[in-house]
Amino acid sequence: MIEKKTVCQIVDEWLEGKDYFLVEVTIGPDDKIVVEIDHKEGVWIEDCVDLSRYIESRLSREQEDYELEVGSAGIGQPFKVLQQYLIHVGEEVEVLTKDGRKLHGVLKEADAEHFTLTIQKKVKEEGAKRPKMVDEDLAFSYDDIKYTKYVISFK
Repeated sequence: MIEKKTVCQIVDEWLEGKDYFLVEVTIGPDDKIVVEIDHKEGVWIEDCVDLSRYIESRLSREQEDYELEVGSAGIGQPFKVLQQYLIHVGEEVEVLTKDGRKLHGVLKEADAEHFTLTIQKKVKEEGAKRPKMVDEDLAFSYDDIKYTKYVISFK
């Protein structure tokens, strides 16, 4: 069986000097290798083909038969690595917390330990006739959530 560590090393070699980053490598029991990459401006099919050929040039089909799939992390899919949070700062995301709350807001900031989501909340101030929308920042550790994903908007 092909080692995940080996595939990751090959992908890291290809990534060197590029703005792409590795999101995930999975290897199934039938030696199906799936490599997901991402880039702040999207992933080009030509680069997926180039990476696929690079990986194939470093693995021997005579030693091990495998199936290889290289693609982007997929828009609308949950984030898997910190870099995905970082490239989406300032954009609208959906967060599902482990306690079941689904929140929509703007990803304000992110670092290795936590991220901050700015949501809009209706607040009725004392003496006001109607509630008004105000921004509220909510901080989360990555352990507090089930997923975060980019919201596709056609506004």
